[in-house]
Amino acid sequence: MERELAAMQEEVASTPAAVVIANHAVGLFQLAAIHLNRRPPNLPEGRMAIDAMGALVEGMSGRLGDEEQALRDGLGQLRMAFVQLSGSGGARPD
Repeated sequence: MERELAAMQEEVASTPAAVVIANHAVGLFQLAAIHLNRRPPNLPEGRMAIDAMGALVEGMSGRLGDEEQALRDGLGQLRMAFVQLSGSGGARPD
């Protein structure tokens, strides 16, 4: 068990932080999409995931490497979907 834990820690330590952070942003994207795709949509939970992804992606601006633009595009898509689903037309998920 200790060897397995040490191996996992070594794997994480050898992975660039930007890659780990981008993976977390993808997880938040998926979480938001799950909540927005429910019938009916769970807008409060979707908004929380969108806000968390926004804080992460926008807060790390210029530091997320090759995946940054794709993450920004995904965040924009989620925000547009939230606005459409909320029916408010001008509401922003932040």
